[in-house]
Amino acid sequence: MSLILATDDAGGPEIFASLQGEGPSIGMPVAFIRLSRCNLACIWCDTPYTWHFDDDERPHRDGVTYDRKANQVTLSTEGAAAKITALGQNRLVITGGEPLLQASALTEMLEHLPDISVEIETNGTVKPPARLDIRVDQYNVSPKLAHSGNSANLALIPERLDEYAADPRAYFKFVIADSQDVDEVLELKRRYRFLSDKTFLMAEGTDVKDLKGKQKWLSKLCLDHGLRFSDRLHIHLYGDTRAT
Repeated sequence: MSLILATDDAGGPEIFASLQGEGPSIGMPVAFIRLSRCNLACIWCDTPYTWHFDDDERPHRDGVTYDRKANQVTLSTEGAAAKITALGQNRLVITGGEPLLQASALTEMLEHLPDISVEIETNGTVKPPARLDIRVDQYNVSPKLAHSGNSANLALIPERLDEYAADPRAYFKFVIADSQDVDEVLELKRRYRFLSDKTFLMAEGTDVKDLKGKQKWLSKLCLDHGLRFSDRLHIHLYGDTRAT
């Protein structure tokens, strides 16, 4: 079985070691694997090369589309596991795109990695099958708000959010572009009973100046509402680049 991965700047599979840049594990040394394809289309997505291909008419604010062949690479599950092992990390972050679209292949890959701790970054719309779920230590769930450009019936599926809210491994991270977005978060938190200490607000932005401007007012809103704040550490360290 094979996985469809995003590519790094050299055209190889985007498997790399770095510090986790967001959410509850921020600053931890990890291995990353970035998969291609997504079932949503966030207008501000910072990895559009994983889904916004030349034949995709869904909008993105940059107005740029990507050649599918140049930005996707297929790798066997065993080959992907070997590359991850070679990085020498004891924690793996599986990201995308939406990685759970390739759940069967991911399960097979993780069976070659029995001793590694696993985080999956997901938009919260896809149910992980049991065979994969038992291998996951942490879910970083990022439900998409109205400003993402996705319709609520696609991005905010009640059954999925109920399931993740009941899972002690799940943390919730919301991308915030405007202070009014926090009102939407608070309503979702109330409806699905997200725990405050597992709910993160993170400013939208791909450059340090933009992030710092939003973080000034966002940090106060976190304090006002008892929510956790997430930086985007990788932007500060590396900029908006692949394989970081």
